[in-house]
Amino acid sequence: MELTELFGYLGALIVGLVLGLIGGGGSILTVPILVYLIGLNPVVATAYSLFVVGVTSVIGAYKNFKKGLVDVKTAIIFAIPAFIAVYITRRFLVPIIPDSVFTLAGFEVTKNIFIMLFFAIIMLLASFSMIKAKKNTQIDNTTTKIKYNYPLIAIEGILVGALTGLVGAGGGFLIIPALVLLVKLPMKKAVGTSLLIIAAKSLIGFLGDLSNLNIDWPFLLIFTSISIVGIIIGMSLSKFISGKKLKTGFGYFTLIMAIYIIYKELF
Repeated sequence: MELTELFGYLGALIVGLVLGLIGGGGSILTVPILVYLIGLNPVVATAYSLFVVGVTSVIGAYKNFKKGLVDVKTAIIFAIPAFIAVYITRRFLVPIIPDSVFTLAGFEVTKNIFIMLFFAIIMLLASFSMIKAKKNTQIDNTTTKIKYNYPLIAIEGILVGALTGLVGAGGGFLIIPALVLLVKLPMKKAVGTSLLIIAAKSLIGFLGDLSNLNIDWPFLLIFTSISIVGIIIGMSLSKFISGKKLKTGFGYFTLIMAIYIIYKELF
């Protein structure tokens, strides 16, 4: 086993830790780990990311459900349009993206470069969301009346689903603010509900890849198992670590990763 591959498996543990500690952000790490450390094609990496993050989030959602921190009705309202969008994107849109997307000033932007650059842009947005999420993280009033703005929730679900399908990101950084602002969920319940939504739509998105890709199941199951160990450890550590400080720190780390990806792909 090469050193980079060993770091890749260590990265799987960190993916789980991040999901367990802050309820999102796992896919922000998964795709770069699979591409740059394991050496997978970006299209394959985004598919594998859906499975890894989906299965790992199932564990986190179950543990939160037992604590009463999952709003199932909200998850269903959000997830149905997201399911449709992510499946259509993975099943039909990703396969038709041309190998050469466009050429700019003599620089050819291939399908792989396009996916990684788009992913880096999403990472930038995620980093800003996590760094500036201080106001939202203070909303934790469990007596707040839950409101269902169905049209806005459905539109958000479609957008997040399409994003998940294209870059393999669970979209927790978009889902959690939406649940807090649109549904008025308490922050802790928004995190738990987000994990359930991420799990369901990521796995459904992965189903759209089964007919398009040859899946290396032994590798994928080992990588996912390590990530599951990570989320169990992360959820245990979350009792002792400040989620606000951790999310801000991870936001800065994500920002650095995004800049690195853009630099690596372009230069």
